[in-house]
Amino acid sequence: MMWKMKTTRLAAVLAFGLAANAALADGSVVTVSLWDKGETSMDKMDSMPSMMMSSGADMSMATMGVSADPGTVPAGEVTFNVTNTSKDMVHEMIVAPVASTDTALPYDRESMRVDEDAAGALGEVEELEPGETGSLSLHLKTGTYLLFCNIPGHYQMGMWTLLNVG
Repeated sequence: MMWKMKTTRLAAVLAFGLAANAALADGSVVTVSLWDKGETSMDKMDSMPSMMMSSGADMSMATMGVSADPGTVPAGEVTFNVTNTSKDMVHEMIVAPVASTDTALPYDRESMRVDEDAAGALGEVEELEPGETGSLSLHLKTGTYLLFCNIPGHYQMGMWTLLNVG
């Protein structure tokens, strides 16, 4: 009789585990790193060319950035696990659809920020202190999406990357 109870419990645990794995298999996970080259990353802002998406800038000169792994995921549920790897600066991650990489985002030079509403922002991991992590899950359709930091000046300094969903 005792072995039947243990077998029933084991079957229930296995069924739960399989259901949990199936749920994970239904979505994609993107590991996002928000980085900068230290507290002086903004110092060259006036002397450096803009690193905004449509500028065609040489990104090797960027003093800040966003990396996403993988860079391509299937359409559907996508979870972004975001880490601010900076030692000095606060960063955030916003997700917005991109109709064309040749079209500039609605950028306000005075505030040094993208107009998130006009860009069609879908969600964000709000300000993360250095070393902090956050998570965001979205249902994404096939297309290209921009992951960017919208702290004043950060996007302009190269803090963005593209994610392909298809």
